[in-house]
Amino acid sequence: MGEAREIEVAGRTVRISNPDKVYFPDKGYTKADVVAYYLAVGDGILRALRERPTTLQRFPEGIGGEAFFQKRVPTRGVPPWVETARIAFPSGRTAEELCPTDLAHVVWAVQLGTIVFHAWPVRRADPDRPDELRLDLDPQPGSDFADAATVAGTVRELLAELGWTGYPKTSGGRGVHVYVRIRPQWTFVEVRRAAIAFARELQRRRPDLVTTSWWKEERGARVFVDYNQMARDRTIACAYSLRANARATVSTPVEWAELSTVEPDDFDLRTVPSRLAERGDPYAGIDGTAHDLTPLLEWAERDERAGQGDLPYPPDYPKMPGEPMRVQPSKARPSSSGNTG
Repeated sequence: MGEAREIEVAGRTVRISNPDKVYFPDKGYTKADVVAYYLAVGDGILRALRERPTTLQRFPEGIGGEAFFQKRVPTRGVPPWVETARIAFPSGRTAEELCPTDLAHVVWAVQLGTIVFHAWPVRRADPDRPDELRLDLDPQPGSDFADAATVAGTVRELLAELGWTGYPKTSGGRGVHVYVRIRPQWTFVEVRRAAIAFARELQRRRPDLVTTSWWKEERGARVFVDYNQMARDRTIACAYSLRANARATVSTPVEWAELSTVEPDDFDLRTVPSRLAERGDPYAGIDGTAHDLTPLLEWAERDERAGQGDLPYPPDYPKMPGEPMRVQPSKARPSSSGNTG
């Protein structure tokens, strides 16, 4: 699989073993191709990862082999320059997670078989207070990317009413993500509550296309706004991260006007580096403004007064104060009714 190579990245030497190992069989892309991709989008991937605790989705034998998420930096064989950040899980346990500060950290992770980078919505300086509101628009069966793009248009309108700037990107699959920088003043519980309030307002405006129901049986052929992506320890593939699919697509930042004309398959390991070089990064200004979350928290209080309180957390989460019962509606007894959105 080729002799190991040593490359210089950000003033550091990173050893790449088995550079010819095929990571994407359908395309023939190798580990060396993945390294070259991340070097080519270096400014973009670092803008997404810098100082953020990052979970690694590793595929040591390529996407056809066994995969796993790594939330703890290995205890052996780690270069002394590798930076980490301590994060706390919902259980209260902690871990030292990779915290990239330069491009060498990204390449070192690729050497371990990392294909997808999942960044937390926090910075290392304050890992308990998100600085990023993430809106995950997830098409359900019967809906598609075009529907998610249409919903994203309503997201943009709502953000404009708030005086906020949002930054859209493709998920690398059928969905759309919109990121909004916020001041790191609020807890995960509060930011998730704000995400629910925003999602509910979207649903009011586009009930034909938007759902906030956690239960799949209630979603229909609509776009689910996955508010639980703002729960602690839930992460999304970051901007410019490859996705582990046969096409080697990329979660790619786009301009708002592009959403109605592009397709997720337009953006892959081969096309994104030239796009970034020619057009620049639509996320270049994302760190320029951090918005005040207060208006969304006021919406959440308004909704609670109207009888719309919290929504279910993921099933592996500890039971949270004020959370409705986690019972699938079709299996719930009459006495188990709760607010499922």
